[in-house]
Amino acid sequence: MTNKDRVEGKITETKGKVTGDDSEELKGKTQNEYGKVKDKVEDFADDVSRKVNHFFDKHDDKDKPNR
Repeated sequence: MTNKDRVEGKITETKGKVTGDDSEELKGKTQNEYGKVKDKVEDFADDVSRKVNHFFDKHDDKDKPNR
């Protein structure tokens, strides 16, 4: 999954490389890494949410009477 921070970071990093601005390049790399971490946190939260929903769905099925 690509997010805004990763794209902007890559653009800023490339701009820094082209202009020879080490500070701008580092800023872009940092923003890109921040975007990667953000993606991982979102993936982790989605995974936890799926597992919690599965747990409750499984237990809700046990509480329903059979027909």
